[in-house]
Amino acid sequence: MDWEALEVSLWLAFWTCVVLTPVGIIVARQLAWRRFRGRGFVEALVALPLVLPPTVLGFYLLVSFGSDWPIGQFWQWLTGGSLVFTFEGILIASIIFNLPFAVQPLQRAFEAIPHEVREAAWCSGLSTWQTFWRVELPLAWPGLISAVALTFAHTLGEFGVVLMVGGSISGETKTIAIAIYDRVQAFDEAAAGNMSVLLLLISFITIGIVYGLAGRRRGVRV
Repeated sequence: MDWEALEVSLWLAFWTCVVLTPVGIIVARQLAWRRFRGRGFVEALVALPLVLPPTVLGFYLLVSFGSDWPIGQFWQWLTGGSLVFTFEGILIASIIFNLPFAVQPLQRAFEAIPHEVREAAWCSGLSTWQTFWRVELPLAWPGLISAVALTFAHTLGEFGVVLMVGGSISGETKTIAIAIYDRVQAFDEAAAGNMSVLLLLISFITIGIVYGLAGRRRGVRV
């Protein structure tokens, strides 16, 4: 069992959820209720990682994070280091790769809230910010839970994007999915099987817990 790779995966999933949750709420809320020119293009851009091969996305991110491109140059100017083959690099790549998993469940949740409910809140004297915290977010809670669950579980299984951007550096960018691949390449099926079972259990338990909480929030026994 490569516990170091598991720790990297868990931290990657945790920070991806931390960053993507507020970003997903903001983007999903805008897409759910605002009509603007180019909205379809924005939705397509958000959904692109769902259909784009991970290695293709990883290649473009690898190039963009390099010192010859503005993103890589800006990061180097800001921190003095590189994004390529670092935990920060695979974190940014993971955030981009998981964007649709965070945005789409929240967008559907916000779209399901009747506009009359928001208007009633405003008529009751609540500000836009108060309406968001006291009305919209509680009603969209199942969508938020689903977004966090999908993002966390999907991040644990990331392979192509992480490998392209971060390589396989122990304790830094080597995740448990990459560790499984390495064990298979070394014909160590027992170790690969053990790590695969652990990853399966963690993913299943995580999804079960968050969906159970969402069911209780809706008043449904799970």
